[in-house]
Amino acid sequence: MRKHADWLTAFMDYASYGEAPRHMYFWSGVSAIAGCLRRKVWIDQAYFKWYPNFYIVLVAPPGIVSKSTTAGIAMNLLRKVPGIKFGPDVVTWPALIGSFAESTEGFDYEGAIHAMSALTLESSEFGNLLNPQDKDMVDLLVALWDGKPGTFEKKTKHSGNDSVENPWINLIACTTPSWIAGNFPEYMIGGGFTSRCIFVYADQKSKYVAYPGLSVPPNLDAMAEALVHDLERISALTGEYRLTPTAVRWGEAWYKRHYTVRSANLDDDRFGGYIARKQTHIHKLAMILSASSGDSMLITDEHLTIADQ
Repeated sequence: MRKHADWLTAFMDYASYGEAPRHMYFWSGVSAIAGCLRRKVWIDQAYFKWYPNFYIVLVAPPGIVSKSTTAGIAMNLLRKVPGIKFGPDVVTWPALIGSFAESTEGFDYEGAIHAMSALTLESSEFGNLLNPQDKDMVDLLVALWDGKPGTFEKKTKHSGNDSVENPWINLIACTTPSWIAGNFPEYMIGGGFTSRCIFVYADQKSKYVAYPGLSVPPNLDAMAEALVHDLERISALTGEYRLTPTAVRWGEAWYKRHYTVRSANLDDDRFGGYIARKQTHIHKLAMILSASSGDSMLITDEHLTIADQ
């Protein structure tokens, strides 16, 4: 039985003694739930599946909202959940292949064993995690975000073919606006990487907390234990998320409105990828919201409305 009616709400309350705006804690919590769900849940669309992984980038000027601390609050809870695997601090193919190999496991669904290689990546400095000039690695992250099933293979000079079975990556990283401006080539935008990211921006503190240790309640450890307990429950969820009939109607109306009204004023050359993936982002987040509040494996129109907002 869970300790909280909604994990994300409880987590934001637990984390809110820091200085970051609440929406940064929200998205850090989303990354934690995604890391728990891994490739074990999905929305089936016959020709493809949506999986609940995210590439979340916390963006703020230096020293404003303690970005790495904010992300770390959620990731420290996730690290306490048995079975969750974290990837390397620097993303190179050799480092990834080693981490994937260590993370490969099987899970049971409907009497069959399904393989997955699921990793969460955490970085306090996005530039240390990924070199934007490394087109091969950028292309790899683009491919992995979509979660296509099967064996991913890459030819290497020294070891022949390296392969990973059903790879899956969930990522949270931190950076500054100036780093993005100075290091993101046009290729990162036109090539589709940025349209797969959620950039979470803040330019001021929500409040001033000189001594966080004096601000937190005495039962903070008990709050953390309850949150980890619920993450363990979430990590056990397995199988297909289904949309309720009202959710389907909501999604059909949203889809038509998105392509006829909302996208009309966006330049297709730079925002075409974002426009095309907005629906996917919404449904990935709807799975997170449903998992946050219970074990029903159902997505309602309310989940989709909140995800859209």
